[in-house]
Amino acid sequence: MPGSISVTARLADRIGRLATRPIFYGLAVGLLSGLVAVLFFVGLEFASHYTFGTLTGMPQPVPPGDDVFPAGSVAEAPRRWLYFWLPAIGGLLSGVLVYWLAPETEGHGTDAVLAAFHRGRGRVRARVPWVKGAATILTLSSGGSAGKEGPIAQIGAGLGSWLAERLRLGVRERRILLLAGMAGGLGAIFRAPLGSAITAIEVLYREDFESDALITCVISSVTAYVLFILLLGGERIFLVPAFSVVTPIEMPGFLLLALVTVPVGRLYIGVFYATRNRIFRRLPVPRFVRPALGGLGVGMIGLWVPEVYGAGWGYIQEALNGNLALGVIVGILVAKIAATSFTIGSGGSGGVFGPTLFIGGMLGGAIGYGGQLIAPELFPHPAAYVLVGMASFFAGVASAPIGAMLMVTEMSGGYALLPPLMLVSVVAILLMRQTSIYENQFKNRFQSPAHVGNLTINVLEEMKVSDVFSAGDPPPTVGPSTRFDALRQLILVSPEATIPVIAENGSLSGLVTAEQLRPLMDERRLGAVVVAGDIAAQPVYVLPDDDLYRAHELFHGSGCPQIPVMEPPDGDAEPSRIIGMLDYRDMMQAYGRELSRRREV
Repeated sequence: MPGSISVTARLADRIGRLATRPIFYGLAVGLLSGLVAVLFFVGLEFASHYTFGTLTGMPQPVPPGDDVFPAGSVAEAPRRWLYFWLPAIGGLLSGVLVYWLAPETEGHGTDAVLAAFHRGRGRVRARVPWVKGAATILTLSSGGSAGKEGPIAQIGAGLGSWLAERLRLGVRERRILLLAGMAGGLGAIFRAPLGSAITAIEVLYREDFESDALITCVISSVTAYVLFILLLGGERIFLVPAFSVVTPIEMPGFLLLALVTVPVGRLYIGVFYATRNRIFRRLPVPRFVRPALGGLGVGMIGLWVPEVYGAGWGYIQEALNGNLALGVIVGILVAKIAATSFTIGSGGSGGVFGPTLFIGGMLGGAIGYGGQLIAPELFPHPAAYVLVGMASFFAGVASAPIGAMLMVTEMSGGYALLPPLMLVSVVAILLMRQTSIYENQFKNRFQSPAHVGNLTINVLEEMKVSDVFSAGDPPPTVGPSTRFDALRQLILVSPEATIPVIAENGSLSGLVTAEQLRPLMDERRLGAVVVAGDIAAQPVYVLPDDDLYRAHELFHGSGCPQIPVMEPPDGDAEPSRIIGMLDYRDMMQAYGRELSRRREV
């Protein structure tokens, strides 16, 4: 009885430690990513106030939730010449920093996180968060058309990976902490803990979720969010009018928005990658110069459409307030696609996450305010289309409908818009399933390199030894007292590379392999001194009904190229008769054939 109580207590303790591990990891990553998100946000806001206000005298509008610092001094007269050159200067400084210290931080951050998860074993260099943060502040505060959300996702992911390295965690847990850091960074910056956690596990795939990371991501996101609002306040980013419950007569307008999202989304993705691949990557200039040239392009666009500078979220608030004319909204929409392609396509450090929401918001505004001019009874709340457009556009181009939908409602408090958000997001993702702004996004877990090991194990677990092995003549065996000379001769003439050692009572007592004997083959003096029992390795064997995963583990643990297959015993007795040998090469060939068969189904 005491022994059973002790076993139960140890089992309960083990279960308790396994249950609390995701909580501990989530809290630790959330605190780290939340604190760094605060530092990043403060640094970016101060830098932006200084460059746009003090230096150029042309301050940018800020949404209510981000307006947490005094505006500071503003130049007496606008310096338009500096306003034009500012993105190029920031691009050059960012390019030098990135390519000198961490080239992997160029471009948009979220895709880099996906690459680290799928192909990089969840590992991010420790310097990446700091280089990415500094380079993004240089890019955005100088007018680069990009977002801060993708970079903070990469910064948080880097912190999660760093913590996993410090704790000496395995690859699987390191990947989970990578996603938890991403969720924490997004949860803090967006002030949307649930939507950010869902986005972190959803954006990896077009048709799947990384469900194993959900608990840790939720805890990390909530922790980072709480820390952020404790230090900087908890006001929602956007101030929206009170929307009444959406009526059926409004649904065709939202459906129209979903349909328009598809061609605009494809245009956005096409322009972005064409600008990057066909223009900037072919330029015969040093890589660190390309972001400066991209910034020059942004400056030229900004001469006519200054709204493209920076993240531009203040203009989303202007659209919600109805302060932008329809022509201005359409102009911003087109110009933002080009400016974002110039900034990030040239290698500038920023994200496509924020611009995607921005473009979607302007697209929604164009449909909402344009529709109200034509049929006001069908479009009674044009500002609602701004929010719905943000979610639907991101859902379409990033294949992440649920996270985007939740994020938009958390950021704005527009929960009355959930029905059209659901409709528009689902329609958009169904029509854009095969395209994505993220190159490193996979269709599902089965195609991800991160889960190849799991798939291999599953296939081996479903196959039996009897599927590969067929009983034949028993292999040659030796006794523990067989001398080295006889053993060496048997190895030389036997087709088997492993010789079982059988004890006097008939049980398997060990295994001798040709690999063990190879270094000793020429040692003639050992012939009368050494016997098989002296050099035999620990015995391992399989039964015909054992799965191949167990056999695979035994092969790797013993180092033997062949393992005895024993006849199943009666009752609880130990198996005592060898009916053949299972060869590792035969097992792997059978595994390859099974994989090929499954791929053809």
